[in-house]
Amino acid sequence: MTDQKALIRRAQSGDGEAFEQLLETHYDMLYRFAYKWCGNRADAEDVTQLVCVKLARTIGQFRFESSFSSWLYRVVVNCARDWARSERRQSRCVEQDETDRAVEGSVEHQAFLWQLLRTLDALPDGTKETLLLVHAEGLTHREAARILDVKESTVSWRLHEFRKNYSLELDEGVIRGG
Repeated sequence: MTDQKALIRRAQSGDGEAFEQLLETHYDMLYRFAYKWCGNRADAEDVTQLVCVKLARTIGQFRFESSFSSWLYRVVVNCARDWARSERRQSRCVEQDETDRAVEGSVEHQAFLWQLLRTLDALPDGTKETLLLVHAEGLTHREAARILDVKESTVSWRLHEFRKNYSLELDEGVIRGG
C-alpha cells in the first residue's frame, strides 16, 4: 500500500509516468464498473474515457482519507451520471461484438439484462449506484456509503426499498414491480 501512496503522490505532483501506471493498475476496475452501469461496451468505453480525463484533472484532490479504489468508484459514478445526463441515453441500440456476446450469453439472458438496466435507470436517485456497488462490485454497505457520500443506513434503506418494491424473477427473465 505504501508503494501505491508513493505512486499517487508522484502522479499528484505531475509525474506522467506515475499517472499512467495508476491508470494501468486500475483501468480494468474502472471499465468493469462503467460496463455494469451502462450495459454495453461502447458506452462503457465512453464513460471510462471520461473517467480517465477527469482523473487527470482531479488526482490532486485525493486526500488519502479513504482508499484510492473507493475514491475511484466515486469518480466513475459521477462521470457515469454526467454522461447519462448529457447524452440522454435511456435506451440505445448498440451493435455488440463477439466479446460482448460471449459475456452476455443467450438471447434471453441478454434481454433480461437490458430490461434490468432499464429498470435500474428508472429508480430513484442513488439506488442504481447503491445496487451496483453492493451487489455487482461486492462492496460492503459502509464502503458504498463512503463512495456515495451518504450514511450507511441510507445504503441499507435503498437496498431494502428495492427488495421490497421489485421482484426479480430470473427463471422467467421478468422484472416486476411490487
